[in-house]
Amino acid sequence: MSDSEAGETDDERRKRGRAPDPILPGQEPPKRVVPKPVALSFWLWIATGLTLIAGPAWLQIGRQQVIDEYSRQNAVQPDPALKVDPARIVEGVDVLIRNLFVGAITFALLFGLFAYKAREGTRSARAVLTGLAIFLALVGVFLLGGALFVVIATLIAAIALILMYLPSVADYFPKVGRELP
Repeated sequence: MSDSEAGETDDERRKRGRAPDPILPGQEPPKRVVPKPVALSFWLWIATGLTLIAGPAWLQIGRQQVIDEYSRQNAVQPDPALKVDPARIVEGVDVLIRNLFVGAITFALLFGLFAYKAREGTRSARAVLTGLAIFLALVGVFLLGGALFVVIATLIAAIALILMYLPSVADYFPKVGRELP
C-alpha cells in the first residue's frame, strides 16, 4: 500500500476504481452518508414497483367487467367464424391478468434490487435503472396502450431518475477510469 492510499475512505478508494477495504471480524462497517436525492429516489423506485403491481390488482378487481365487455363485443360480432367461445374469453382474461402480475412483480423486484445498489453508490445500477425506465415507458405506450397504472409508474420512475442524475449527487456515483492506478 502506497502512502497515497493510506487513510483513504472507501468513497475515495471507489473514485479511484479500487475496492473498499475489507471488513474484518468484529469491525463495524463504515457509515455511508447517502445524499437525500438518492435516498428519495430509492423510495420512488419502490413506489414505482408497487404502482406497477397495483395495475393488475385493479384489473383483477374489475375482472368480471372485462369479461362482460369482451362477451358483449363477441355477441355482436357479425361474422360467425370470428365468434369466440365464452369459456375462452374467461380463460384469456385470467391468463392476461396472471401474466401482467408476473411482469409487474418482476419489474418491481428489479427496481428494488437496482435501487438498493444505486443507493449504495453503484454507478452501473443507475444505468440499469435508466434502461428499465425507458423499457417501462416503451412497453406502457406501445404494448399496453397507455394503461393508467403504467403511465403513473413511468412518471414516478422519471422523477426518480432525475433525482439520481442531479449534479449534486454526481460524486456519489464516481466514474471509474479505463486504467486502474
